[in-house]
Amino acid sequence: MKTIQLFILAILIVLPFALFSKEKGSKFAGVQIGITTYSYRSMPDQSLDAVLNYLVESGINSVELKGDPLEKYLGIPDKNDHEGRKNWRKSVSMKKFKEIRKMFAAKGIKIDIVKFEAGITDWSDAEIDYAFAVCKTLGARGISMEISEDVAKRFAPFANKHKRYVILHNHGQPGNPDFSFDQILAYSPYLMLNLDVGHFFGATGMHPNEVIERLHNRIASLHLKDKTGPTAVNPNQNMPWGEGETPIEDILRLIQRNKWPITCDIELEHKIPEGSDAVNEVIECVNYCKRCLLSPL
Repeated sequence: MKTIQLFILAILIVLPFALFSKEKGSKFAGVQIGITTYSYRSMPDQSLDAVLNYLVESGINSVELKGDPLEKYLGIPDKNDHEGRKNWRKSVSMKKFKEIRKMFAAKGIKIDIVKFEAGITDWSDAEIDYAFAVCKTLGARGISMEISEDVAKRFAPFANKHKRYVILHNHGQPGNPDFSFDQILAYSPYLMLNLDVGHFFGATGMHPNEVIERLHNRIASLHLKDKTGPTAVNPNQNMPWGEGETPIEDILRLIQRNKWPITCDIELEHKIPEGSDAVNEVIECVNYCKRCLLSPL
């Protein structure tokens, strides 16, 4: 009898892992773990080929891809040549971006979101149309940028026109009592959130699950990081995962339980320990998420 009980217990422990064994890359228990390539900013080679290799080494199969290596790979003029860059964006062939999509797909990686330079808010209308054309060609859901009401007003008509999301990323704005996600999202159903749960928690001290539950249908992705809260001895500080106070496991479990299609992207911001590098630290973060999602409740 005892042997049978032990056998049943073993099945119950192993079954969750078996159920999700068909999932490849960095999707665990139904939750897609991805990354913003900003996480690799400390690596010596910032070319697109190198970034792709970092993703493969990290075991990541979904990415928020920064536009700088993407455009450099295709030969955009230097940043000092503003007019040249503008003309290049208006004339570059989308066939080249199709090749990049295939290049990433060959490595099993989906380009989920594209994040162009911060100066996109000052781009001409034609350049913004280009950004959405790139997004569509790469198979991405949308372009991401910093959240503000001015950005919402400017980009909502383009998002409506191209039927692609503008995905808005927060820093410490939610710590301002006058700030409102709802007010900004009201400009268009194509405006979505890239909720940075670390910045949210560090600025407010509130459990991010409160806003995730309320606005889950307007959240395209999360940025995951571990930070201290606003009342800590070292307030609002980036920490190695597991050493801060951000409830990462609670957040992942919420997404898992509800089967919400919210991509959970790692954003590596803590200090990299001596002897390590960004790729190795990202691997640690991927494994942290994996343990959270696959360990028995």
